[in-house]
Amino acid sequence: MSRKSWHLSRRTFLRGAGVAVTMPYLHGMERAVKDSVKLGTIAPPRRLAYVYFPNGASSPPMDNAEAMEWSWLPIGPGADYRFSNVSKPLEKHRENVSFLGGLSHPRSRQLLGHLAGDTWLTAGDLRGDRYLNNESVDQVAARSLKKHTRIPSLVLSTDGGVGYKSRLSTLSFDPTGRPIPSEHRQRAIFERYFSEGAGTTAERRESLARGRKIVDLVLEDSKRLRRQLGGEDQEKMDEYLSSLNRVEEQVRRNEAWLNVPLKPFSAENIQLDPNPRTVPQDYLRATFDLMVLAFQTDLTRVASYMMAREDGMGFGDSFPKIALGMKKSHHTISHETNWKEWGTFDRWYMEQFTYFIDRLKEVTDEHGSVLDRTLVMYGSCCSTTHNARNLPLALVGGKDMGVKHGRYERYGEEVPMSNLLLSTLHAAGVRDEAFSDSTGPIPGLVS
Repeated sequence: MSRKSWHLSRRTFLRGAGVAVTMPYLHGMERAVKDSVKLGTIAPPRRLAYVYFPNGASSPPMDNAEAMEWSWLPIGPGADYRFSNVSKPLEKHRENVSFLGGLSHPRSRQLLGHLAGDTWLTAGDLRGDRYLNNESVDQVAARSLKKHTRIPSLVLSTDGGVGYKSRLSTLSFDPTGRPIPSEHRQRAIFERYFSEGAGTTAERRESLARGRKIVDLVLEDSKRLRRQLGGEDQEKMDEYLSSLNRVEEQVRRNEAWLNVPLKPFSAENIQLDPNPRTVPQDYLRATFDLMVLAFQTDLTRVASYMMAREDGMGFGDSFPKIALGMKKSHHTISHETNWKEWGTFDRWYMEQFTYFIDRLKEVTDEHGSVLDRTLVMYGSCCSTTHNARNLPLALVGGKDMGVKHGRYERYGEEVPMSNLLLSTLHAAGVRDEAFSDSTGPIPGLVS
């Protein structure tokens, strides 16, 4: 086949794009893609990722110069800030990084730090006796962006599932404030989302139809049963129904996307069965690799990832300890003031996160580096132990989404962290006027 035959016309490409915003990218479409973007016929993707580490971060007193070298946040504000020993792995991406200090959720400042983790992406008010959270920012973004992709969002963690109040293993909450179970087994994630499955298209369609019928029947029976239950059991049933509704929605989405193949990709270097107890960094990086692949193939445009749970829950708490050969766990260290030791743990997490940024930068799609059209927020729910103030927060990427980088800005407590979350939505093209208790986007962060 001659080279010329692969130069598909813009008209041909746009007709395909009318069926689904993202069809498989072929090199022969390169000229059509560029023409279409130039003319404003199709919009390049905007992606969001939220990555979390537990137990707060090393935050030594600012008057202790030696200890400050092990601060999570950089040294010195403004454009001339200096990377600390902890943040140094990110230094090679300086032109794509912003650090933000002083931010927190006002309604979470009186909470123990571990419980504040449940509000990191929600800014919910959990101060009362009843646990009632808000929808998380990633799910707000997913509702707006899901029309472009196979799945609304990836909800990931090291431990999987939901966990329990104040010790959750998920960052994401649905519109009713209920936690969304996270996924954590790399092979299962790959086979679920990146494998076309066995059988012909007709056979897969029939299988999906059977699945939808089963879900519909279970939903009908569950709704009937709910009317016979007491108040507490009704709440539990509502959680179950919410999960069923998500399953039903995804089955219908799978049906709609059945005839649209995934973009070509290679998973040759992704470890699908890493052993977290021997080489924990491989375990975390395998998940990051899947997130990169999901963005590269436009499987989704939204992802959240909890690298470990709060309070030493789950086996993720031992990851830095195993990797570094140290005697204490990350949570134990977070209750002490050995800033170098704590900072060493934080640096290990930063190295794994930087791997994610490295991969986003080097991987390309038809629009260039995936990092340029992906905004990543990285941080935790506390500064020092149980102190839900001055949260460690960094933004990386999103250059082609209007994000302005190159500074370490310190904010006063009158600026809620929700303003930052609102700004991430705006970067993704979600133009909501408010999120939770926000007072407006952070000025100058997103154009």
